[in-house]
Amino acid sequence: MYRVPYTGISHIKCRINTRNLIHFAAHRKFNRILEQKIVLEQVYKNIHEDLIEACKGYDRKAQSQLYKLYYKAMYNTSLRIVNDPSEAEDIMQDSFLSAFEKIDQYSGMVSFGAWLKRIVINRSIDIVKRRKIHFEEISDDRHGEIASEEIADTEDAMVAIERIKACMEKLADGYRLILSLYLFEGYDHEEIAEIMNISSSTSRSQFARARKKLVEMMN
Repeated sequence: MYRVPYTGISHIKCRINTRNLIHFAAHRKFNRILEQKIVLEQVYKNIHEDLIEACKGYDRKAQSQLYKLYYKAMYNTSLRIVNDPSEAEDIMQDSFLSAFEKIDQYSGMVSFGAWLKRIVINRSIDIVKRRKIHFEEISDDRHGEIASEEIADTEDAMVAIERIKACMEKLADGYRLILSLYLFEGYDHEEIAEIMNISSSTSRSQFARARKKLVEMMN
């Protein structure tokens, strides 16, 4: 089974205006804003090295400490994809168990959080796939462009992001999954297409439809 690669991008700062917020992320113009975050990821990737080494020796206390550090972020990542608190909780727990069992495979080339998050995303996608979601092929390649405006980086943008997350919970599985992978996890349409066994054009068209519905819900 195909497993998604780590891209190093897991969080987005967006525009204040709802339409511009989604447009900003959709057109991948947030890379410069993420540069500082990526640098920090590289700096901090081995910050828990002692705990990780202890976990390799099956130290329960170290495992508990790593769990406390990452469980909330991992739960939220899964919840955005599966949209079910109970399933997200199960996926989060199972992912930690799997990570601790396979921790000798962790090479340290990326942060432990990124490595763990990849496990969570893979398990979450597997759950959504079992629901037999339907993706509709769309021949029209016009993906509903939204006019670009000024980019703002304020606390209001973070409030808008929370509104987006809340509205995404009301979307169909297919729409929510593609939005989550593209906007919040940093995968491109070619990667999403391979993960979901669909064409990249279908991924793009479903993203455009999902984005349009999201804008309508938030206005």
